[in-house]
Amino acid sequence: MLSVIALLAFAPDTFLLPENFYLHKGDKLDLHVISGTNFAKEGENKYSVANTIKFNIYEGSKKTDLTATAKDNALPVVSYPLNNAGLALVEMNSKPESNDIPRDQFVTYLTEQGFETLADKIKNSNSLYYTEKSTRYLKTLFTVDNAGGNVYEKVLGTDFEIILKQNPYKKSYGEDITALINYKGKPLKNSPAYLYIKTVSGNVYPQKLDTDAAGQIYFTLSREGIYMIRCVNIQESTNKDADYETITTNFTFAFSNQSDLPNTYKEFGFGDKH
Repeated sequence: MLSVIALLAFAPDTFLLPENFYLHKGDKLDLHVISGTNFAKEGENKYSVANTIKFNIYEGSKKTDLTATAKDNALPVVSYPLNNAGLALVEMNSKPESNDIPRDQFVTYLTEQGFETLADKIKNSNSLYYTEKSTRYLKTLFTVDNAGGNVYEKVLGTDFEIILKQNPYKKSYGEDITALINYKGKPLKNSPAYLYIKTVSGNVYPQKLDTDAAGQIYFTLSREGIYMIRCVNIQESTNKDADYETITTNFTFAFSNQSDLPNTYKEFGFGDKH
């Protein structure tokens, strides 16, 4: 059962956002890395050579390594010419980053993310700070002239990954989407996940979901706009360089009955309209 809630994030999410999800051959993919809570922009990240492990675009069976194209400190992170029609998928994986977190803030974050057992353990501990190591796995899906192809369900084999089971660009209003969430190659069972829908009005509609015994979540294409699926996994670290490891994955795409949307980066409140 889905429940609409106000989601508190301990630290800003980071997600991939094309300037437009509906592009044409000959256009350039201007891709942004946005940071913010509840699918709202609080900042924008420049491309970082030092902090990026993988940065690839998949156009059908064609894979292109964007680390060879992207320039350090670039904003947007890449401007890539599109010459192939159909669906295209971009992945960006970050290197781990360490932060020292006050105990009370960490307890609040764990509770809001559905990790009550860990929250209770830390709440009753004597430590005032914890070292958290954070890693991000990001995906975005967009179209070039048409929504052909099956790259939406491509398994990339990263440690934390969201895989769509249906093509949202070929769905209609009110139809359902299934997403599989894999953690280290296996379905992540009975774990909290989140869906955000941002409409052109600027309103954000968050939902809390839970993966089932097969590691899948289910939701309805209930509004036109930009969708983001997000999942976080928090565990005690097996290394001495951190107390806990936080791994986040998210997947953005658009949905419209008209197979078109305004310039999403600007009209949806992520950039300057002028």
